[in-house]
Amino acid sequence: MMQLSWWNSREERCGYTVDAAELFVAYKLCRKSKRRKESALAFEVDYEENLVELMELLESGKWMPSPSLAFVVRRPVLREIFAAEFKDRVVHHWLMLKLNPLMEVLFSDHSFACRPGRGTHFGIDRIFQEMHSLPQMQFNTALFVMKLDISGFFMNINRDILWQGLKRFVTDRYFKPDLPLVLEILEKVVRNPAKDFCIRRGRRKEWKNLPRSKSLFYSPEHCGLPIGNLTSQILANFYLNGLDGFVTRDLGILRYGRYVDDMVLLHEDHAYLCEARNRIEVFLRNELGLTLHPNKFYLQHAGHGVPFLGMVIKPGRIVAGPRIKGNFYEAMQRWNRLIRSGKPGPDDKIAFRQCMNSYLGLLKHYKTYRLRRKVLFKDLSAFWQNHFGISGGYAKLVPLVRPVKAGGRR
Repeated sequence: MMQLSWWNSREERCGYTVDAAELFVAYKLCRKSKRRKESALAFEVDYEENLVELMELLESGKWMPSPSLAFVVRRPVLREIFAAEFKDRVVHHWLMLKLNPLMEVLFSDHSFACRPGRGTHFGIDRIFQEMHSLPQMQFNTALFVMKLDISGFFMNINRDILWQGLKRFVTDRYFKPDLPLVLEILEKVVRNPAKDFCIRRGRRKEWKNLPRSKSLFYSPEHCGLPIGNLTSQILANFYLNGLDGFVTRDLGILRYGRYVDDMVLLHEDHAYLCEARNRIEVFLRNELGLTLHPNKFYLQHAGHGVPFLGMVIKPGRIVAGPRIKGNFYEAMQRWNRLIRSGKPGPDDKIAFRQCMNSYLGLLKHYKTYRLRRKVLFKDLSAFWQNHFGISGGYAKLVPLVRPVKAGGRR
């Protein structure tokens, strides 16, 4: 049972209300990407009554996170996901609508994950620009690139340290009358022991193949945020914001970027980067209770390039990394096998197009024309070619419109 520091009785909390308009906006944001999910459809059937009930739970102090659905996914990498109930996702959006603008002012320009306009493409382009801050001829002699990764990051976030930092931050910067209510809900979200109250799904083999360092079920006491929640992504940025300041201010490394726990640092001095790694290790251990991954360490001349967010950033170009190429090809083969097992239905066709276009939407920004052409031109089954056309230089799949025959039939 969570031990909370804020009021639970209705009498002590009287006067703190939830703005119905804010909760409705949070609901609309929440359903945007979950419209087809069963839980979202069930909530939408009578969303007005459900929102009123949720508002009353928040105001009365009776809202508590419901058990999450825990499962394992294999793509893009093997990882554990905790899917919160839809109504809890609405609360997460409501909370972040209030706090995210304050956090955006705090966050460093060097962090990219889960921020408006600063996603994957921004992060890759930012590192590419930093690599080109020196003349081309100096790439192999005067600029080194180092890549670091935190070991089991989400599983080892200390919730006590996180909560104390959030409590100070919100108290100092949030001045609306519902501050006590916001703090109460925020603490419940942060301290929620998701692994103790969840429903596990999936085959035992999938869970067995998951390393313990990637599972919340093996996290230390009072540690770990569930991957899959909006709040986890944003609060993870908050947790590492001090690291960004340490790297840029204390170490003086301004050519730096971080996407969640993946860090890239560029500097003219190879020895200084080695020293910086040791100092970052000490900072993470002493301040945040984290450690660097011993096997995910990369230090090379910038001319050799650096793998980052699925791409390999090289002087003059950005190409697809081995993992994303393999996943793209495997996805195509998986959809081709579906045809051999039976005729795909309308939902399968929609899912196929969405899957392919998600890969193409990422790859089209970089030097991947040959890869896209090979997979779509040579490996795409004739069945899919009869239903989808390729546009934009192998950059997007579009449904084919068949000519209308006499009598009005297609």
